[in-house]
Amino acid sequence: MTTSTFVHVPGKPKHQPTLERQVRSLPGWLVLLPALLITGYVMWFLIDNATSRGGPQPAGHLGGEAYGLTAVFTMFLFFFHCRGYFVVEPNMARVLILFGKYQGTVRSSGFWYTNPFANKRRISLRARNLDGSTLKVNDLLGNPVEISAVVVWQVEETAHATFDVDDYEHYVNVQSEAAVRNLAMTLPYDNLEEEGHSTTLRGSTDQVGQLLEEELRTRLASAGVHVIEARLKHLAYAPEIAHAMLQRQQAKAIIAARRQIVEGAVGMVEMALRQLSEDKIVELRDEDRAKLVGNLLVVLCSQSNAQPVLNTGNG
Repeated sequence: MTTSTFVHVPGKPKHQPTLERQVRSLPGWLVLLPALLITGYVMWFLIDNATSRGGPQPAGHLGGEAYGLTAVFTMFLFFFHCRGYFVVEPNMARVLILFGKYQGTVRSSGFWYTNPFANKRRISLRARNLDGSTLKVNDLLGNPVEISAVVVWQVEETAHATFDVDDYEHYVNVQSEAAVRNLAMTLPYDNLEEEGHSTTLRGSTDQVGQLLEEELRTRLASAGVHVIEARLKHLAYAPEIAHAMLQRQQAKAIIAARRQIVEGAVGMVEMALRQLSEDKIVELRDEDRAKLVGNLLVVLCSQSNAQPVLNTGNG
């Protein structure tokens, strides 16, 4: 078995994207009414002549079989002519292709007529939702996460969607999945202090949505697709590390709370010592000052209520 390798030759033009051309076909009713009148008149003429000439006919005159064949041929032409009619609904379009050549796109809604040989591909211009499947991927720090997104998109360039990609709906699905994977690999799940990342998947929802929209617009431009909105739908740690990461988040929250409690307690102790000194309520030696500071910190920082201890010594 032999394989072929396609190499781009310098100076040879690459594939050029197909540009959309909007065309306006003939109104369907304007063509249908004369066609019905002409076909009806021809059929009436053939039937009338076939039934009124029952006797022997001169040589070379058309017989009943010839009238019948002509009627059948006339009906065939009429029905073939009907292939040229098509309907365009609001926010829909028809791509016209004649003998393999792109003729244009009809976006105006209504009843239209075109060449019966033309192929009229129906394409929707309405907004669609892509409910992405949940993907398992490693974030920037190597932690496995589960992530999925919702993408709102619509076809903007019908020629690109029809001729530049094989199946634009499948193209949107694949490229959206690739964009979500790439986004998850370039950002951390959470903002841990030791890493120092300002943008995270969990804490920067708006920024993550903007990054996802920009990447999707770049990827889907060749398919003529416009991305209206993109947002993360599901985000969580993978089950194998979810419990450990939850404990880490809880420990981080406890440390932050303890730090705030200690900072507040130190400020209160400082304020108490300053007021005792300024108001000259009591003169404290260094040993008494140290005991007072320790007792106040224990009372202010303890999770349980402090139990007073009375000194009943003889000293």
